[in-house]
Amino acid sequence: MKLEVDCYAGRKADERPVRFRIDGHEYLVEQVVDQWYGPSDVFFKVLASDGNLYVLRRETSTPEGVWYLESFQQLQHQSGGSL
Repeated sequence: MKLEVDCYAGRKADERPVRFRIDGHEYLVEQVVDQWYGPSDVFFKVLASDGNLYVLRRETSTPEGVWYLESFQQLQHQSGGSL
């Protein structure tokens, strides 16, 4: 699985993700739900444009700042009625 992340760069580089691609499928970050730090990583729990939650992890211990998909949660989608 290939993960690519585009970030908003405010006062510092790669401040927060704004869109990401998994195996060529692009998702916009609708909301950063949570953010936390590990010893050598930063984690972002995001609500994506497909309505699901993703936890993205970026290594901060390397200059390249490699990104990983740590978890995925499909949210219950409400039915919009019959067709």
